[in-house]
Parts: sequence; structure tokens; C-alpha cells
Amino acid sequence: MPAGEAFTARQQEDIERVLRLAHEESGLFYSVYVGSLEGDPREYAEKLHGALEKPNDSVLVAVDPGVRRLEIVTGPNARRYLDDRACGLAALTMTTAFAAGDLVGGICSGIRSLSEHARHPKTLHLDTP
Repeated sequence: MPAGEAFTARQQEDIERVLRLAHEESGLFYSVYVGSLEGDPREYAEKLHGALEKPNDSVLVAVDPGVRRLEIVTGPNARRYLDDRACGLAALTMTTAFAAGDLVGGICSGIRSLSEHARHPKTLHLDTP
């Protein structure tokens, strides 16, 4: 998330906590970008996603509140757990909160939704005592 005046310190902490818990729950890396999605919004979001440290295992939620645009970009490994339906449900959760004027709540709810869908059960190996 780019630094700036858009969020209070408490709101930033809330988002960072949700991102951390989502990673712990699903094993994927989540990032949030709030700002202008210049040019073609999808291409810009994909460019941001590609610049992440581990793009293959990452999910980027990019929000441009000025033009009411939301993009969710998943890397190839993340896509194994997050299909279009799961991302669509998360987007619906977020846009509903955004419409009510709750940007931070929408982001947090959307990330939680994504991590719940991406959660995969731990495998028990039968040959391990």
C-alpha cells in the first residue's frame, strides 16, 4: 500500500493485520494498492503485481476510489486456489462496503474472503510417525 494521507495509522494497522493473517491462513502473499490506476486499469494492476517480491504466490487488490475501479490480480500459484468465482465474491464484498463509504472495511472484508477461499487443508503424510 503506498504511503500517504488516505488512511489513519489505525486504519493502516487494520489492513496490515488482515494481510498478515491472510498470509498465515492461506500461504499466499496479499498486497493492497489504493490510488490512481493510470491508463488501462487492468494493465496497470498487472504491472504492479509483476513488481511484487513473489508475484507467482501473490494476490494484489488494486483500488482506484476516484473512478470507482477495483482489480484483483493473482499469480499462477495463487490462481490454483482463487478462481474467478472466488475473486468475484470478494469483489462483491468490497464494492458493497465501498458503496456504503467504508473503504477500509471493504478492503479488509475482501482480503478475508480471498484468504478463506484460498485456504487449503494441510496434508498428513501417512508414513510419518
